[in-house]
Amino acid sequence: MAKPEEGTILSEMLSVGLYKRNQGRLSRQLTAAGVALIAVAGAYRLSQEVLLQYTPLVRFLIPAAVTVLGLWIAFRVVNVPRFAEFLISVEGEMNKVAWSSKAELYRATVVVIAVMAFMMLILKVFDALWVFVFTSIGVLRV
Repeated sequence: MAKPEEGTILSEMLSVGLYKRNQGRLSRQLTAAGVALIAVAGAYRLSQEVLLQYTPLVRFLIPAAVTVLGLWIAFRVVNVPRFAEFLISVEGEMNKVAWSSKAELYRATVVVIAVMAFMMLILKVFDALWVFVFTSIGVLRV
């Protein structure tokens, strides 16, 4: 596998090209959406908590600028060659996974919940037993 061409992070953030545009599309889109969501949430919190003492125009413009910058970074970060190669590989590996059917997932969930309930019951019995023993010999006062 050929190594992707390396550029400085600043040159990568200022470029507009897409790296291997059709490969790893889903993982890249979801990663960009996650980064964008973080940027939008941060801009909202900035406007609602940090910039309260400023005028409404400032309370709008600064978070808007943060949002636009965050959206640009979300778009560009998934096209940085090293990170894009990683996301392409992740999607390739996820396509190889044999996912469980709904029925199998349901059965496994029921088994896990039943085992957890059984373990809870066993631990409750042991707890009651030890409380009884320690109160009988005077270590605990209930």
